[in-house]
Parts: sequence; C-alpha cells; structure tokens
Amino acid sequence: MKFLLRLLTWWNSSTLNTAFFTWRKGEKVGEDDQGNVFYQTRDKKKRWVIYNGESEASRVAPEWHGWLHRTWDEPPTDKPLAHKPWEKPHQENLTGTALAYAPAGSIRRVKPAERSDYEAWTPE
Repeated sequence: MKFLLRLLTWWNSSTLNTAFFTWRKGEKVGEDDQGNVFYQTRDKKKRWVIYNGESEASRVAPEWHGWLHRTWDEPPTDKPLAHKPWEKPHQENLTGTALAYAPAGSIRRVKPAERSDYEAWTPE
C-alpha cells in the first residue's frame, strides 16, 4: 500500500522520482528530531528534505530551515544553532487541525468558557 501511495501522491513522503534523484545524486547531511532527512547534491548546489510522513513545510525546525534556504552554510549537525533559555521548542503549524488554538468563547471549543462580561442584547 505504501508503494501505491508513493506512486500516486506527492504529499506522503517522497515521490519515486525524488527517491531516484536522491539515490543517484544525494548525499545525506542529517536528520531532525521528527525523522525528516536532509540531503544535498555532491557538488553542494541543491538542498532538499525528505519528510517523515506528510509533506508539511512547517514541520522543518528553524535550524534546518536556515540551512535549506542558505541562511548559513554549515548544517545543524556540524554547527548547532544556539538556543536561548526562553525559546519554546519547535511546533508545526496546527491551523486547520483539532489542536488549533481556539480563544475563550469560540464555537470551536468543545465546551465554551462561561463569560460573565457579556450580556446578550434583547429588543425592548
């Protein structure tokens, strides 16, 4: 089944063409904590990622994003990015999922919070 998904869809891991290109010209550079694998060509001109699961760009951590977009030349495996103590760990974009943020009083909440600062208007 996984083979059919790779053959017919591009959003589940990589396509067969990408896998073939990676096999022929790719050089593994590293892997992040989510299992995404990062590659570059042997001449170091192209960089890409093979996602572990759904292809969602927000799943790439900031240090790898900087390397992919040539903000810095050294991959995080060679020169780790310094993190501040106040930084939160990387989290993928949750918009459109059940885990997306819903403010108090939102109809998307399972049980809306009780609000004492609101009184419904009624005509006289």
